[in-house]
Amino acid sequence: MFKKSLLIVAMLAGCSAALAQAPAAASGSAAKKEVIGKILKIQQSGIELLARNLAEEPAASMIARAGPVLAQRIPQDKQEAVAKDIQADAKKYVDEAVPIVRDRAIKLAPTTVGALLEEKFTEEELKQVLAMMQSPVYAKFQSLGGDMQRALTEKLVEETRSIVEPKVRVMEESIARRLGVTNAAGSGAPAAKAPAKKQ
Repeated sequence: MFKKSLLIVAMLAGCSAALAQAPAAASGSAAKKEVIGKILKIQQSGIELLARNLAEEPAASMIARAGPVLAQRIPQDKQEAVAKDIQADAKKYVDEAVPIVRDRAIKLAPTTVGALLEEKFTEEELKQVLAMMQSPVYAKFQSLGGDMQRALTEKLVEETRSIVEPKVRVMEESIARRLGVTNAAGSGAPAAKAPAKKQ
């Protein structure tokens, strides 16, 4: 994601790996720990996003798997109601799970990400990292993340649409033939859309 710098991505990747091992924080100077604490505070939104994505994954996966089953096993006149119930179940799960995982991630950050930073960086290096993260130029760079992603996405869709859309149609027709499904246009399964521009 463009909004996060390589440093943030590396730290979050370290967090994921460290969560599995949960090592104890290495002993270090109080000043070094204070700098790490400031870095973690700046990174808190990234840690929370990682936790949210992790917690939401089962619900997204379940909804994706439920779609085909819903179409095959539930009478058409009841599909909309059942789909709404499934969405409500998923939302209830997300509403309950996200705060738990988010709060735990924040509590684990000092003993995982913090321990990794303490092990791999000197106090002086950490001060340099903190200074960069607190820099107005860095903040300006981060603020352009959405614009950079949007610019790339729009150009990518524009330049690949004519190549990707025929491949989407071939895939749809092949899957439709395998399922024995055809639509009114005779092209097979209901049309899927090629990647669209993000708003």
